[in-house]
Amino acid sequence: MPATFVLVHGAWSGGWCYHKVAARLRARGHDVFTPTLTGQDERTHLATGSVNLSLHIEDVLAVLHYEGLSNVILAGHSYGGMVITGVADRAAERIAALAYLDAFLPEDGQSLFDINVPANTQRFIANAGTIGGLAVPAPPAAFFNVNADDAARVDRLASPHPLGCFTEKIKLGGAHKNVAKRAYVHGTELPRESPFKPFYERVKSDPAWSAHALACGHHVMLDEPDRVTDILAGLA
Repeated sequence: MPATFVLVHGAWSGGWCYHKVAARLRARGHDVFTPTLTGQDERTHLATGSVNLSLHIEDVLAVLHYEGLSNVILAGHSYGGMVITGVADRAAERIAALAYLDAFLPEDGQSLFDINVPANTQRFIANAGTIGGLAVPAPPAAFFNVNADDAARVDRLASPHPLGCFTEKIKLGGAHKNVAKRAYVHGTELPRESPFKPFYERVKSDPAWSAHALACGHHVMLDEPDRVTDILAGLA
């Protein structure tokens, strides 16, 4: 039976990063939306110092509202985990399942910097200072161990990510916990400490979650599109 998917990208990226998975899901008859968040990639011209996590949550809520979507399988990659958690908390009645693709899994009152690896946070803050202090320049694709075929495109299309998205603490009322189906997909092959492994370890023994470890880099939807497509379709 056809399902509706909304796929939310991570930092320094855009909806294009789901092109492999989106094509596979559409080939199976599903509806797929891949919005690009304000200030990123083709919407870089909207980047200002006021762009934050709350605005990105509103971006996705607007897609649900104006497209009239319900029974949505909502997926987020990396920073996108912050966004989809906030969306599900505000519109749980529209969400059938949540999928965290090597993504941050926040609790109420936490920012991305609160739950990131401290060395990453320090690096991002320092690098923001080199371009004016309001946005964080993109690390190279090698930082995420992106596969060789996609690495050049990831580097070419990356855009600075607004610092406020990383520093704003999420406000959750708890409704997101009412979403019945949940999946976590962890990319296990990074050349550094992964901030996502603790989230995977936390949920893998929880019967409310389906947890998957893939032997690839952080961009699981680019590195393992067939596996990710199967996992997402399994939530339908």
